[in-house]
Amino acid sequence: MSSPLWYNFLLTLIKPLYRLRVKQRFGHLPDYQQEIDERFGHFQPVKNKNTLWFHAVSVGETNAAQPLIEHYLKQGQAVLVTNTTRTGQARAKSLFAKKYPDLFQAVFLPIDQKALIEVFIQLNQPRILLLMETELWPNLLECVHQQGIPQLLLNARLSEKSAKGYARFRRLTVPMLQQLNWIAAQDQATFDRFHHLGKSQKEMSVVGNVKFDITAPEHFVQQASQLRQDWQLQQRKIMVLASTHAPEEQQILAALAPTLSKDKNLLCIVVPRHPERFDEVFQSIQKLALIGQRRSLGQAITVDTQVYLADSMGELWLWYALAQVAYVGGSLNEPGGGHNILEPIALNVVTVLGKNYFNFQNIVDEFVQHGAVEIVQNANDAAQTLLDLLDNQAQRQEMNQQAQQILTANQGAVARHISLIDRFLAQ
Repeated sequence: MSSPLWYNFLLTLIKPLYRLRVKQRFGHLPDYQQEIDERFGHFQPVKNKNTLWFHAVSVGETNAAQPLIEHYLKQGQAVLVTNTTRTGQARAKSLFAKKYPDLFQAVFLPIDQKALIEVFIQLNQPRILLLMETELWPNLLECVHQQGIPQLLLNARLSEKSAKGYARFRRLTVPMLQQLNWIAAQDQATFDRFHHLGKSQKEMSVVGNVKFDITAPEHFVQQASQLRQDWQLQQRKIMVLASTHAPEEQQILAALAPTLSKDKNLLCIVVPRHPERFDEVFQSIQKLALIGQRRSLGQAITVDTQVYLADSMGELWLWYALAQVAYVGGSLNEPGGGHNILEPIALNVVTVLGKNYFNFQNIVDEFVQHGAVEIVQNANDAAQTLLDLLDNQAQRQEMNQQAQQILTANQGAVARHISLIDRFLAQ
């Protein structure tokens, strides 16, 4: 079944608006033209054919795919990664481009027009398409299906809110689900929602969430240990505001400012989610009259630093490894949705997040149930909770113990995913 006419008509209308939006946001950057070329049909030269094609929207999905991609690259299998965001592509390249220069390629996914998708598939000739989490594009799935290429939705998650959205467009949704060869669901709730939308139970399984199979990269742990000495951080009480969106940083920092000014041992590291907001966040730090330094300028944390702006890409693990507590952002802003809490937890960093965490509902709920994370309602609440946890080592130890038990109990999904992928590759 083809995608509806109205969808393709809508795409045609939106295309110039999307192009304008990309130019407004990124036109000043040197690699802007490359993104435009790849999204609109002037594709990069193809490095390998017969690849495993992973599609990951952004950073979170790329991180989820990392152990799967790594497994196949180590086997000598060529991998193509497509992303729809710049941060996602930057993350993919930072993980694999230098380590596997001949086997790995990362490009932007073209916009979902049949003619572009068909040319892209013809050029790359992938063995299989592996979609991460929730990224479904009608023309992409239709074109891949028509070519007889197996396509799997991996680490699939579907919130109640998203399921209701898909249900409103059943003529679009049902063909997409039927064209997927398999859905590997994170949990039973996701499995049931996809079935309710029209996917056969015979083409789905619950395999768990690959994000639980997480270990901190050793080089970041070692680097953090070295920085703790070099920057004399051994006695500092350190919190990280991670993957933050507007206006989270400004609001939480404003609530923290009086204590940061009084307590010389207190240090706040801020890691905004989007690089285009780095300057804006530093201006917020200056307006609050807080003493701040910036990673992008190569500045060190000094004895009088109150706020450190970690305005770099791909170093979030490093900042978690320096901290005792973390606030995971994208969860107090509206509409929010949250980000991955498992990274700080993997490093025994006590974790706080806002109430709007629906993108990670099932993960977070289990930790909440066992008192292993703290949920806050507003920025003042976040600031006070972070400060209280820094002052209460016994509570931190108890929360960490609970969190590690949950993490261990949920591991094994990577192996189950690899087994599933291998089954389709063998066919």
